[in-house]
Amino acid sequence: MNNYLQLKKSNCKNCYKCIRNCPVKSIKFSDGQANIVKDECILCGMCFIVCPQNAKQIRNDVDQVKDAIKSGRKVYASIAPSFVANYDGVNIKSMENLLKKLGFEAAEETAIGATIVKREYENMVKENKQDVIISSCCHSVNTLIQKYHPEVLPYLADVLSPMQAHCSKIKAEHPDAYTVFIGPCISKKEEADQYPGIVDCALTFEELSNWIDNENLSFETTQEDIIKGRARLFPTTGGIIRSMFCDDSDYDYVAIDGVENCIRAIEDIAQGKMNHCFVEMSSCVGSCVGGPAMDREHRTPVKDFISVNRYSGNKDFDIPKYSHNDLQKDISFTGIHRQMPGSNAIKEILIKMGKSSPEQELNCGSCGYNTCREKAIAVYQGKADLTMCLPFLKEKAESFSDTIINNTPNGIIVLNEELEVQQVNDAACKIMNIKNSRDILGCPVVRVLNPTDYITALTTKSDIHDKQTYLPEYNKYVEETIIYDENYHIIMGIMRDITKEETVREKKEALSRQTIEITDKVIDKQMRVVQEIASLLGETTAETKIALTKLKETLNNE
Repeated sequence: MNNYLQLKKSNCKNCYKCIRNCPVKSIKFSDGQANIVKDECILCGMCFIVCPQNAKQIRNDVDQVKDAIKSGRKVYASIAPSFVANYDGVNIKSMENLLKKLGFEAAEETAIGATIVKREYENMVKENKQDVIISSCCHSVNTLIQKYHPEVLPYLADVLSPMQAHCSKIKAEHPDAYTVFIGPCISKKEEADQYPGIVDCALTFEELSNWIDNENLSFETTQEDIIKGRARLFPTTGGIIRSMFCDDSDYDYVAIDGVENCIRAIEDIAQGKMNHCFVEMSSCVGSCVGGPAMDREHRTPVKDFISVNRYSGNKDFDIPKYSHNDLQKDISFTGIHRQMPGSNAIKEILIKMGKSSPEQELNCGSCGYNTCREKAIAVYQGKADLTMCLPFLKEKAESFSDTIINNTPNGIIVLNEELEVQQVNDAACKIMNIKNSRDILGCPVVRVLNPTDYITALTTKSDIHDKQTYLPEYNKYVEETIIYDENYHIIMGIMRDITKEETVREKKEALSRQTIEITDKVIDKQMRVVQEIASLLGETTAETKIALTKLKETLNNE
C-alpha cells in the first residue's frame, strides 16, 4: 500500500498549493482536506515541500531499522552521495563512525553503486543499444513513464538504480546483511518495496537527523578520506553525464531536471523530436541535492552543488565488472485508471462553475489546475469540487451580498477609515435624495451626512445601535446603527427610515395637546359656572373641583 506520504488532517487549510505544484495532479480534495491519490502519485515530494502548513509527512521507518539492529542482524548503510550537502563538513568516515554508534555494522557510499550504473550506461552508448537512452536512476521519473508515458518505456534504460546496485553488491559480499539506504528521496522507499530482496529499508536524511538528535549524538571530525570517486557527482544536475566517459561523439548528452521539464522532454522523445541521445533525467530541480527529504535548512542549491562537486574526484571507485544480466531491471507499464468525461459532461460542470462561455474561463489556476476545463475534469473524477473555484465563489458571494444589500429596505452606507463612501445601496440613496450611487462613491461622507457619529465609532472603536437621528437636510427621521470593523477597516451605517412613524407620532402628540387645551378651557369655564351657582346656592364646590381635576389629569396622561 502506498502510504509513503501521509496527511496531517488538522493542518490542511484549503489553500490548494499542493495541487498547483503537483505535476501529475494526483491529489484529491474532499471534505476540506487534500488527499494523495495513491495509484496516480509519482512520489516526487513537491506537495511535501510546498505545503505552507506542514500538513504532509513522510512515513517514518526508523523503528524498522532499530528492530533489525536489536535482532542481531548486521545492518549496512548505503549513504547517498548528497550527504555532503546535507551534513556540513561530514565525510564518509565520520558518517560511518556515527552510524556505528547507532548500531550499524558499516556504512558505504551509494556512489559505489553509481559507478557500477554509469559504467553500464557507458556500455549501452558504446554498443549503440538504443537510439535514445533515458537514465533510470530516479524512481519518480521511472514511475512517471510507467504510469503516464508508456510509449517511451523502450527508451528507459533497464538498469538498476545506484541504490539497488550498491545494496546488491553489499548482499553479495555479506549474504546475511540487512541493507538500509539513506538519502534525500521519498520515492526510494517505494522502490525498495517494489523490488524486495535488494534494499531492506530506505530512510531519508530527515529521519536520520531526527534519530541522531534523539540519541544526543553528533558527528566527529575525522581526517578526509583519500579515495575520491567520480560518481559522487550523481546527485547534481548533469552529474551522471559528468561522471561518464562520453567517448561516442555520435550521441548527444542532455541533462534535464524538474518533473515539468522531464514531461516536456518525454513528449519530445515520444514524437520523435530527439534522436541518438543520452538523456539524464531527475524529478527534482537541481537533482538529488534538491530532494524533498533533505533537511529543510539545507535547501541551498548553489552551496549544495559546490559541496558535492568538491567532494568528488576524477577517478572511478575500484569495482568488479558486471554483466548486463547482473544489472538488468524490469520496468514495466503500470498505468493509471482515470475515467474521462465527454464534452457535454465538461460543459455541464463548467456551467455549474459559472462559466457558460469560453470568455468566462479565466484559467487563473487558483484552484490548483491550469485550466477551467482541467478543473471540470477533476470534478467529474471526484478529485475536486465546485467550491475550489475562487473567482466563482467570489462572484457568487458578491452577487449574494449585492442582492441582500440592494433589496433590504434599510439604507446601507459603507465608508473607509478616511470616511470616504465605498458602497451605498438604493435604499440609502432614496433616504438622502441621491439620484445615482456613482455620484457619491469615493467622496467624503460629509457631502451627504453629518459625520459626527461615524467619527465617534471610528475613534472609540465602539458601535452605535438604534440611535434615532433627524436629518434636517432631507427632512427625514432615521434609526441609525453604525458598526466599525477593525479587521477590514470599514465603517458601516445602517439607516431605518422612521419618518412616517415619527410623523404619525407627532400628529398624535399634536392632537393630544389640542385635546388637553380644549379640556382645560372647558374645565375652567365649568369651574366658573359651578362657583357662581355654588355662591348662589351657598354650597361647597370642593367635591366638584376634585372630580374635574382628576378628569384633567387623565386627559394629560393620555
